Amino acid sequence: MDIKAQTHTGGARPLRIALFSGNYNYILDGANKSLNRLVSHLQSTVGAQVRVYSPTSRNPAFAPAGQLISVPSVKIPFRRDYRLALGLPGAVRRDVETFRPDLIHLSAPDLLGSAALRLGRSLKVPVVASLHTLFDTYLAYYGLGRLRPLVRRQLWKFYGACDYVMAPTEAIGDELRAQNLSTQVRTWARGVDPELFHPGRRSEAWRISQGFASDRPVIVFLGRIVMEKGLASFAESIRLIKAAGHAPQVLVIGDGPARAWFQERLPEAVFAGFLSGAELATALASGDIFLNPSTTETFGNVNLEAMACGLAMVCADAPNTRALLRHGYNARLCPDQPIAYAEALAELVVDDDLRRRLGAEALERSAAFRWTEILDEVIEVYAEALGARHAAPVFQAPKRSRAVPAEPSPAGLPAL
Repeated sequence: MDIKAQTHTGGARPLRIALFSGNYNYILDGANKSLNRLVSHLQSTVGAQVRVYSPTSRNPAFAPAGQLISVPSVKIPFRRDYRLALGLPGAVRRDVETFRPDLIHLSAPDLLGSAALRLGRSLKVPVVASLHTLFDTYLAYYGLGRLRPLVRRQLWKFYGACDYVMAPTEAIGDELRAQNLSTQVRTWARGVDPELFHPGRRSEAWRISQGFASDRPVIVFLGRIVMEKGLASFAESIRLIKAAGHAPQVLVIGDGPARAWFQERLPEAVFAGFLSGAELATALASGDIFLNPSTTETFGNVNLEAMACGLAMVCADAPNTRALLRHGYNARLCPDQPIAYAEALAELVVDDDLRRRLGAEALERSAAFRWTEILDEVIEVYAEALGARHAAPVFQAPKRSRAVPAEPSPAGLPAL
């Protein structure tokens, strides 16, 4: 693509984007991996200049894409692994004004995002938000469930003040539209790298090195070890299938503040710690069943990575999983109850053919989610936002069919 912004003299220059993030690279999670991949794509594909404003730490999890500018922040008391940006101080605001962005992209409805939204209005540039987390769903895990209606209203107020909002699934997009907000809602799904995540990464040698028996399936957890990822449901599900007479092998990939709590309840599990790249792909593909009881995800990148590795999927029956999977066809989608997860796991532990069939169908479904097409859709939203703000489009992105096609429908099941 050849995408340029117009100058006041009618010439062209690279597009300038100011991206505001609550966590761009100091912790590794699905949201900031997606944002960094987007910035790399914008730079390499359209030659955009991207300046990122985010809290930072002395020991970041990975190198950032784009030019990262640190903003003042403090640790969150009940989640000290995360930081809260303290708005937009004068020096940072002047840096944004000097940069003169053509578009502002917000990725978190925090103090920084709200200040950046107001700045976008004063600069008269389009403001696009991407929705990565429904923060209100976390409150119950920290004893703050009664605040959920208030926080949800504030979320809708924030997103309603933006020009465009990119939701990760159609279900969340429909929820936004149901609020009758003035914002334009589009879908930005997530992708998976098939060269990294694939069944060929499976390694019997790796399994043996971790102490796993070759003739018994391995149940996998992948993600940050925090309570809102459904840790209690996961641990109780394993306890229930053990009580039913099974001897499950469990692999936990990831790290986080609740690791000690999780290890205490899964004393026989293998805790591999934080892994990335080929190490992560090998560990994941060396499992057999992926259990994800989280109901707080907006998309669930880890689901897609497990699908691409050919694992049989057992997940909470939630909007984000229904966007990827169909119960009985390529997954077991369960009510959020440990007994339901345990029953699905027990079935897959003893039925090798069913486990392999679900894994093969999940692998096939993952092929619909490729990063290049997914990220090009963001560029199309940028083009639409800029075109709506100016008399003539500032740039044109190539139109393409939707990057996430409907899943072929088996008999008796509706298509996606």
